[in-house]
Amino acid sequence: MPKAKKRGRPPLPKGHVKEAYIPIRVKPEDRKLFEKAAKASEHKTLSGWIRHTLKEAAQQSPNEPR
Repeated sequence: MPKAKKRGRPPLPKGHVKEAYIPIRVKPEDRKLFEKAAKASEHKTLSGWIRHTLKEAAQQSPNEPR
């Protein structure tokens, strides 16, 4: 009897997997605002837009300890 196919997405190749997970809580109106901005951007997904926006903000801010 042939083996049944596994359900779900196949594993990503090494180097393409995100290593960290950062859970955050936001107000519903903030989420709607973020989703609207993400759809209007080149990133299209909320998580892609958040990664891009946070990385850009971190690179622009001074790296001096407070």
